[in-house]
Amino acid sequence: MIKILIADDQELIRESLKIILDMNADMEVIGLAENGHKVLELIRKNIPDIILMDIRMPELDGVLCTKNVKEKYPDVKIIILTTFDDDEYVYYALKYGASGYLLKGCSVQELTAAIHTVMAGSSILNKNIITTVVKLFNQMAQANITMEVDADGVKELTFTEKKIAHWVGKGLSNKEIAQKLFLSEGTVRNGLSSALSKLNLRDRTQLAIWVVQTGLSVKMD
Repeated sequence: MIKILIADDQELIRESLKIILDMNADMEVIGLAENGHKVLELIRKNIPDIILMDIRMPELDGVLCTKNVKEKYPDVKIIILTTFDDDEYVYYALKYGASGYLLKGCSVQELTAAIHTVMAGSSILNKNIITTVVKLFNQMAQANITMEVDADGVKELTFTEKKIAHWVGKGLSNKEIAQKLFLSEGTVRNGLSSALSKLNLRDRTQLAIWVVQTGLSVKMD
């Protein structure tokens, strides 16, 4: 059973999402929060598997709440939900450990599929904003904001791991990377896992940010 916490400052959205998700046999909404402080209060009583997090909430917004949750409960998955095209918010939410980002206008099927995808250990981005996010990563790469990695780990990356990281930075899936590099999906998964371990990064989203910031996505072209 996937335990879900819903955080949104609009009661109608919270209640609607609860009704929709509780209809899934493998999902249970264990809490509703109107702001980030309430999320932190509820999570102390019952740790969810995943949080659907609104970006814009009073008192403590979704970005800072994501940072707090991931620092204290790193295994909790977070999907950011928003109706806003807030580029900087997107960047920081992903940087702090959110596993993905969906617009509130997504379909029920997209939402449930995203939850299953994230619970399986993958990251998700709404197709409508991938271009925006990639542009944002490039903009942030020019700023004095960096994704910290293990310096020794960078030196230990194999050529194949660098190629895999390069294509992760381009937004490709494991299957697409396997086709590009003429490797099996298993080899790509293992290479990705090894690269994340060496760099001390949490997931492919953080790896993608690092790749863009370091220019690896350009250097390997």
